Amino acid sequence: MAKVFIDGSSGTAGLRIHSRLAGRADIELTVLDGAERRDVKKRRDALNGCDIAVLCLPDDASRESVSMIENPDVRVVDTSTAHRVSPGWAYGFPELSAAHREAIVSGKRVASPGCHAGGFIALVQPLVEAGALPADALLACHSLTGYSGGGKGMIADYESGSRPAAFDSPRQYGISQQHKHLPEMAKISGLSNLPLFCPIVADFYSGMLVTVPLFAKALNPGFGISELKEIYAAKYRGPVVKYTESMDEAGFVSSNALAGSDAMEIAVFGNEERILLCSRFDNLGKGASGAAVQCINLMTGADETTGLEL
Repeated sequence: MAKVFIDGSSGTAGLRIHSRLAGRADIELTVLDGAERRDVKKRRDALNGCDIAVLCLPDDASRESVSMIENPDVRVVDTSTAHRVSPGWAYGFPELSAAHREAIVSGKRVASPGCHAGGFIALVQPLVEAGALPADALLACHSLTGYSGGGKGMIADYESGSRPAAFDSPRQYGISQQHKHLPEMAKISGLSNLPLFCPIVADFYSGMLVTVPLFAKALNPGFGISELKEIYAAKYRGPVVKYTESMDEAGFVSSNALAGSDAMEIAVFGNEERILLCSRFDNLGKGASGAAVQCINLMTGADETTGLEL
């Protein structure tokens, strides 16, 4: 039985991870109540007394928690942005390659993917890996997400009876092009240039649709839309990430169609000149808590889909 401590269990991701792990015969959860969570000694004891510490905290708090771990046997899954491009940390997206999977299975430090970033990387990394897309490609990405991705504060803002009228329409953000997901998106994908990234939050609770548009002439010689479909079909065969030929509903692609699910769908649209690469998932599922639970399963030797909604 693995002893798991969730540091930050009162946040959106922490609560969902807790609900997926609670009651499992192979997991013993360590829980600190509200007062104990603010007690540094109790947190330190919990962090050093578990087999796996799951960090569901802001970046600086996650770094602090890691610095408090002195027990060399403690393994860490960090859901924050703090360590996703740090040396010595495995990237928690096992579908990317056998090496990524093994790094999670055997690793002491695992950084769970970001929501927008995970959707982008799932689309771009296979193409760079296969030689279809040059590593120095200049890419754009737009990502439409539900408001739960902003955490408790944004959830409260959107669900307030006195919210501004502007919240009724989709709102683009990250307009300074300094979004914290950018380093992760480039490095894990194998790109030498940061993408131009346009995230958009809209008035629905959860769900995400990430789109990377491509001119076919940006691909390396010998690759077109058919070859891209073949690359994804060979790589993403489930059980969590799957390629599909038909993600749309009568020509429309709904960003919240997988709300409540921990799965991810990959699809390719367009023609021989202009191509749309799309990933669809739940920003709280494969984009957050579901991805973390999948990593925990691999680290403990459980079936990777245990506790997931697929």
